[in-house]
Amino acid sequence: MRLFWGEGMIATYVLLGLAALLLIVGCATFASRIYSRKQSLSKARETFQLRREWLEADFQSTASTSGKPRGLSWVNCEFEDGVTFARDRVNHQLRAFVGVTISFEAIEGGGMEHVEAVGNLRSATAVFHYVDGTWTTDGRVIFNLGPVEAVNHFGHELELA
Repeated sequence: MRLFWGEGMIATYVLLGLAALLLIVGCATFASRIYSRKQSLSKARETFQLRREWLEADFQSTASTSGKPRGLSWVNCEFEDGVTFARDRVNHQLRAFVGVTISFEAIEGGGMEHVEAVGNLRSATAVFHYVDGTWTTDGRVIFNLGPVEAVNHFGHELELA
């Protein structure tokens, strides 16, 4: 019995073999990225918990000196226990969102002295960023939204991690 192996058949098998190899390499790369992201998230969560006290102090210091809201000074900032983690959809940078309750007082001459609501407690979310293995904050506050609500509100750029 004679098998016919023409040039066309050899080329077809070589191309099929290369396609299979590329598919295997692609799947392995994809799985590796997923594993790496999970490991990164796990490490980021652990690092956040270890540095949380310092991060909260840094947040409060940075936010209270930002001049926002205008005409008010920060009196106190209470942090909730929970943390919501999200990932930027474009650059995959992790962010942490922590619920806070903030109290303010009017700054003399700031135009808010006669506003009765100044003394009301304000619910908000503090934002933290994970950059190059380190958690930081720029003092960003998202008022009137809890952590999950904030992530959902910015769902076009964030996804829960």
